[in-house]
Amino acid sequence: MGPVAGGGAGSAVLPGQGGRARITVRPGRRPVRGRTPFAVLVVVLLAAGLLGLLALNTALNEGSFELSRLQRQTTVLTDEQQGLQHQIDQNSAPDALARRAAELGMVPAGGMAFLDVPNGGKVLGTPAPAQDGQPVKRSTVEPWPGKAQPSPSAQPVAPAPGGDTTVQINPAAPAPAPTAGAGR
Repeated sequence: MGPVAGGGAGSAVLPGQGGRARITVRPGRRPVRGRTPFAVLVVVLLAAGLLGLLALNTALNEGSFELSRLQRQTTVLTDEQQGLQHQIDQNSAPDALARRAAELGMVPAGGMAFLDVPNGGKVLGTPAPAQDGQPVKRSTVEPWPGKAQPSPSAQPVAPAPGGDTTVQINPAAPAPAPTAGAGR
C-alpha cells in the first residue's frame, strides 16, 4: 500500500482529501426556527384568500340580484311607455282631433290662403271664413280642468231654443304698446 499521511493505524487517506481533517455532523438540538412559522404563514394566506373569495362571491350575487330587479323594472316601465305612446298616437289621429275639436265647439276652417313671400307676396288660394250658421255652443267638457272662473270677456246669454247655453265673446281692448324710453 501507499504511504499513510498523518494517519494512525488502519486509517487510509481518501483521494482528494490530502490529509486534511474530516468534518462530521453530530446530531444535537434543532434550531428554534423550524417549519412552524412557514406553516402558519401558509395557513393565514389560504384563510385570507378564502375569505376574499367569499366576499367577492357575495358582492357578485348582490349585484346579480340588483341587475335582475332593474331588468324587471325596465320591462315594466317599457311596457308603460309603449302603452302611453299608443294612447298618444290614438289621441293624435286626425279623426280623434276632429272629434275633440267638435266637442269644444270648433268648426272646420273655410277656404285657406297662403302668402308666398319669396315670390313678391303673392296670395295663393282664396280666403274664406269658417262656416257655422249658429252661435258657438258651450261645451259640456271643461277644456282646462281646475279653471272654474270664466274670463271677464265671456258673458252667458239666455238659453237657446235647444236648451244649450251660448256664450258671447267680447274682444278686450289691445294692451298699450311700450314706449321706447320707458325703461330709463
